[in-house]
Amino acid sequence: MTLDNLQKTGQLKPHASNAAEIARLLEAARRNLTDASAQNISTENRFDAAYKCIMQSALAALMANGYRPDTKVPGHHQTVIQSLPKTIGLPGTRVAVLDALRNKRNLSDYSGRDIDRASLTTCMAEASRLLAEVQVWLAKAHPDLKG
Repeated sequence: MTLDNLQKTGQLKPHASNAAEIARLLEAARRNLTDASAQNISTENRFDAAYKCIMQSALAALMANGYRPDTKVPGHHQTVIQSLPKTIGLPGTRVAVLDALRNKRNLSDYSGRDIDRASLTTCMAEASRLLAEVQVWLAKAHPDLKG
C-alpha cells in the first residue's frame, strides 16, 4: 500500500512540514532516548521513553514525506510504524520488530503487563538505530528539512 492509498483510506492526512518542526521532533526523540537510559525510573517508563523515540523518528520521516497520521483513526501508531518502508525504505523485518515493540507497549499501557529487561534493551537499541537512520535519510532525501 502506498502513502497515497493510506491517505485515501483516511489513515493519513496531507502535511506540509518545515525544518523547525522536524528539528523539534528529532530533538524530542533524542531526549526520550536519553531518558530511556535513566536508571532511577521503572523499566516500563524507560521502555515507554524509548518507544516514544521510535514514534517521533518515524513521524518525522512521515511528515518529511508530506503526510501525518489522522490521530482520530484507531491504529495511528501502527500506521506510522508500518509506513517506514514507504518513507525511508526500512525493510519489513525491521518493521516487524518495531511493530512487536508497539504491541508490547500497548499491553503494558492498557493491561499493566510488565516489561522485561530484554525488551527494554531491544527497544532502546531499535530506537537509537531508527533515529540515526532517519537522520541519515533526511540528510540525503530532504536536506532542507534535516534536523
